[in-house]
Formats: sequence, C-alpha cells, structure tokens
Amino acid sequence: MNRSQQTEPLERLLHCTEQLIYRGGICATGMDAIVKASGVSRKTIYKYFGTKDRLVAEALKRRDLRWMAWFEMGLERFAGPKAQLLGAFDLLAEWFGSADFHGCAFINTAGEVCDPEDPVRQVARAHKEKLQRCLTQRCSQLGADQPQQLAGQLLLLIDGAITNALVSGRSDVAADARRVAETLLVAEGL
Repeated sequence: MNRSQQTEPLERLLHCTEQLIYRGGICATGMDAIVKASGVSRKTIYKYFGTKDRLVAEALKRRDLRWMAWFEMGLERFAGPKAQLLGAFDLLAEWFGSADFHGCAFINTAGEVCDPEDPVRQVARAHKEKLQRCLTQRCSQLGADQPQQLAGQLLLLIDGAITNALVSGRSDVAADARRVAETLLVAEGL
C-alpha cells in the first residue's frame, strides 16, 4: 500500500472522529460509530492509535491547527492589537451563531477526562496555551505592563463566553464579554 492509500483512510478516520466527538462527546461516541462513519476497521484504528484516547487526541490536534488558523486569520481583519483583542469577541459571536457551534471542543473533551496526563487533556491544555500566546503577543504589542496576565484575563472571558453561549444558546454573550474586555483594557490604561 503506498503512502497516499494509507493517508486517505487515516485522514477520513481523524475527520470523522473529530466531528463525532465534537457533536456528541467522547463517552457518547463509541468505537462502532467511529468505524461506521469512517469506514476504517477497528483493527486498523488500534494499529495506528492504540487507544480511543490517542485517536481522539490526534483528531483534536487537527482541530487545534484549523481553529487557531481560523482565529488568527479572523483577527487579521482588525487593524492593530487593541482592535484585534476586541475583535476576537466579534469572531466568537459569528461562531456562536453558526449551525455547527457546539462549544469549545477542548473544554468539552477535557471535562470528560479525569487524568491530567491523559493525551486528550494534554491536547486541550496545549490548545489553551497556544491561544494565550496569541493573546499575549497582542497585549505586548499594545504595551501592556503585564501582557501575559492580561492575556490570561482575556482568555477567561473568551472561555466563559464560549461556555455561556453553549449552555444558554445565546450568541449575544460575545458582545457582553467584549464590553467586559473593553473595561479591562481601559482599566489597564490601554
């Protein structure tokens, strides 16, 4: 079997796993559903990933790359670091209003895994660290005295808005979070 013949089923497997897990969660998504949706045999899945958690972790890594690219590209629509930090909440509002919004895949899956060393939890942690670095960069460009601390506060607002939008079904919570972010930036003298 050549590399492209191997890659295609694995790509399909990771895509299907990501979609199923994002919509239904890890526990609610059985291996039978993954096998059926992807067309990849259980034997092949375990050959390449060993465990369901490792499969889910790899699917989440792909989601992280795609989500961060979407977020970074979206921020570029706004001119300057302050507009980008506040514009992040405008991006969230668009996402919250979309038909495929089911909350943050990383918060959702991390909440299903107890062990902090589980591969799923590690991917979720890495995603949040990457998002904080993205925000820290803009806080530094803006001239914040403590850019990492400010970025952490903004990340709390982002995660809170995502969670609230999922639970309440309201996309307008992003506008509320944006107003709090504006107040925070003013309090920082930015």
